[in-house]
Amino acid sequence: MEQILIYSDSLTWGIIPNTRKRLVFEKRWPGVFENALLKEGKRVRVVENCLNGRRTAWPDPFKNGRNGSEGLSEVIEMNSPLRLVILMLGTNDFQCTHENDAWLSAQGTAKLVNIIRLSPVEPGMPIPKVLIIAPPRITEPKGAIANKFKGAEKRCIGLAGELEKVAEEMSAIYFDAGSVTQASVVDGIHLDEPQHEILGKAVAQIVIGEKIY
Repeated sequence: MEQILIYSDSLTWGIIPNTRKRLVFEKRWPGVFENALLKEGKRVRVVENCLNGRRTAWPDPFKNGRNGSEGLSEVIEMNSPLRLVILMLGTNDFQCTHENDAWLSAQGTAKLVNIIRLSPVEPGMPIPKVLIIAPPRITEPKGAIANKFKGAEKRCIGLAGELEKVAEEMSAIYFDAGSVTQASVVDGIHLDEPQHEILGKAVAQIVIGEKIY
């Protein structure tokens, strides 16, 4: 059985927009993704490491542990052997506490790719392939998180393109989630339940198409 690690934030954790509730695994896109692969006869286990508010490479001034580059090496080590690591981060890089643009956020993801490839896995264990997923573009933030993401819909412009460049330069696999779905109509940031279904099935097709197995 192969293991796939998904390293992400609340979009993947499955927060239900404008609540503090969470979708069950089968309804979150990682669960949809795993089940789609199993139906194709792929023996796979999806490991979720998704933290609300996680940035690529910046700290949250109000909550500890949100810098995604800190501790990633240990996450890779503890979950190895891994066939694939999926990164879908960047949304929180545009919170109002940061002045990041798309290029800077993409450089944060590039740092994560390097950490993954340099992680001290046990001898004989493979260096996992990396799939970079660009999150859906932020639309107008609404509801309880509106202040936290004030202006994010402007600062995030161009992220998908910058992440595609990073993937090409670093020989990683790339997928734009915005090509199949968009941010929640409820809060402009997260994914609604039907969008998790769409994204999970789309990512499964990418993984199958890349012949990772």
